[in-house]
Amino acid sequence: MGGGGSIATMRTRLLGSLQVPAIGFGAMVLSPGVYGDIDDTRAETALKAALDAGGTHVDTSDAYGVNGHNERLVGRALKGRRDEVVLATKFGLAIPEGEPSRSHPVGYAFNELRVNADPRLIRGYAERSLRNLDTDVIDLYYLHYPDPGVPIEDVTGAMADLVRDGLIRHVGLSNVTAAQLRAAHAVHPVAAVQNEWSMWRPLDPDLLATARELGVGIVAWSPLGNGFLTGTVQSLGEGDFRHNAPRFSAENLSANNDRYAPIRTLAAMLGISPAQLALAWLLHQDEHVVTIPGSRTPAHIAENLSAADLTLHPDTLARIDEALAGFEVTGGTLL
Repeated sequence: MGGGGSIATMRTRLLGSLQVPAIGFGAMVLSPGVYGDIDDTRAETALKAALDAGGTHVDTSDAYGVNGHNERLVGRALKGRRDEVVLATKFGLAIPEGEPSRSHPVGYAFNELRVNADPRLIRGYAERSLRNLDTDVIDLYYLHYPDPGVPIEDVTGAMADLVRDGLIRHVGLSNVTAAQLRAAHAVHPVAAVQNEWSMWRPLDPDLLATARELGVGIVAWSPLGNGFLTGTVQSLGEGDFRHNAPRFSAENLSANNDRYAPIRTLAAMLGISPAQLALAWLLHQDEHVVTIPGSRTPAHIAENLSAADLTLHPDTLARIDEALAGFEVTGGTLL
């Protein structure tokens, strides 16, 4: 971790041996077609605001945006600041033309993602990301989704070759099971597992227990429930990716907002925002969990990142657990 001058500092945590701020920045929201339209100038302003506020763990993917848009955007925004940042990206969904793909089921309206993590393609994926990001090395490189046609041990072996050759520094896995993590870690140390985890999407207890046992960190993606846990989502605009998520249909969103009311009330009593409460709660679940909320608004970014400084009293945590125990989400899971 570098930095200086006006850069804010934040408490850090370990993902394996990789030190990162407790709250980083998920860059997916900065590409068009996620939460409606956005231009690159506004997107770069948002990312730079995150860096200035101490959110120097930046997470992207070769599949965010069209033709590597998100990675290229991140690369431009990090010019002159690369040494301040832990840079993470993912592979396996942006498949080269002419290559086959296999189905990974998801809970969105389109039902599946197409994956190819063939070991013979992995070096090419990494080299393409390095070009897009305009950097010499990727700090944390993830398999984006498991490929049902390739043993995860073979994928990890190809990633280990990238570590050996200096293209990446740490191996990560995203959206995997406990068994897959264990199998991969036996081939090469895994620094982090990135999975959806929030107040309205629990993490698989077996995955958490396995990560703890192996010394693997957890990176919680969508820690604000695709924005729902901010307590401000009443409807969706045109071009919003969340139209694909059943939880955000008009009827389900209304029901979910009603059920989330006790959490909003508790946040108000504590004098913090619902988003800050959701992020602080996650950080209290394990000392090796970090979060990567995304936002396009500098004020919201600063608000999110300041949650790293919050300490929740055990009584507060107990009240949250009690509220969540009765919070049955309408609309199914997102994966």
